[in-house]
Amino acid sequence: MSKTGRAVFLDYRSLDLGDLDMAPLRECFDELMLHDQSTPTQIIERLQGARVAISNKAVIDAAVLAACPELELILVTATGTNNIDLAAARAHGVTVCNCQGYGTPSVAQHTLTLLLALATSLPDYQRDIRAGRWQQSPIFCLLDHPIVELEDKTLGLLGHGELGGAVARLAEAFGMRVLYGQLPGRLPRADRLPLDELLPQIDALTLHCPLTEQTRNLIGARELGLLKPGAFVINTARGGLIDEQALADALRAGKLGGAATDVLTQEPPKDGNPLLAADIPRLIITPHSAWGAREARQRIVSQLAENATSFFAGHTKRQVN
Repeated sequence: MSKTGRAVFLDYRSLDLGDLDMAPLRECFDELMLHDQSTPTQIIERLQGARVAISNKAVIDAAVLAACPELELILVTATGTNNIDLAAARAHGVTVCNCQGYGTPSVAQHTLTLLLALATSLPDYQRDIRAGRWQQSPIFCLLDHPIVELEDKTLGLLGHGELGGAVARLAEAFGMRVLYGQLPGRLPRADRLPLDELLPQIDALTLHCPLTEQTRNLIGARELGLLKPGAFVINTARGGLIDEQALADALRAGKLGGAATDVLTQEPPKDGNPLLAADIPRLIITPHSAWGAREARQRIVSQLAENATSFFAGHTKRQVN
């Protein structure tokens, strides 16, 4: 394979925990520099002389592109490219490629894990055991928290791409009926229900759609009020799809059976978040880890290598700009 100069991975720690085979990517370049993290100032310094930048969340904006004239290719280790100024990249003749579909099994599995944990009140029972309540029980079991069977329940799904389809298949394996919602800005389809029709019919709602201006706060106080009492809400897509204050209020008021989210509007939530309050019942938060199975991260390495080799061979894969 003809190698292609120098590449710099700006935030390598966000991908590899020391458990990945990086050989496919290393073989693409004469030199591959790996940096755990990069500050805005370091980004410009480290990309000097590089033909390829690799980034997960490190921001490559117009100023970076202007200061790095030798840059030809940006490889994003995720599907979302909001950390890249795509217009500026295009103006500077820099190609941007992302990774796609790498985390479908991992995220779908995580989504069902959250749904099952809510349905079985798993966190509540674990908390009771740690507090010694089972040990003090006068009978053999504890049944202090609701347990819901998923069989014959209805799952509402917003976003029916590859990931949504995988979640639907897993839900159907548990005997659930799946209904699909119509997303704003999309052409109407006979098999997609308007949100106001979907929400009152379902026992659980799961989101798998992108965050756009049309989907921001898609699920707010009004929409949460349309759900059945005791319904579950799950978000493994993007923070901002659900109005976080409205969700916190609905849980405190006992209007929902529970909620689970793998995403928040700011990540990490250094400035606080309404959902991090200690008094919110029946809420599970995971730290944007749904995508993080080793197998999924290894697929990213493979796709990065494919994107690099195809670009320098003249037939770019997964180009987004």
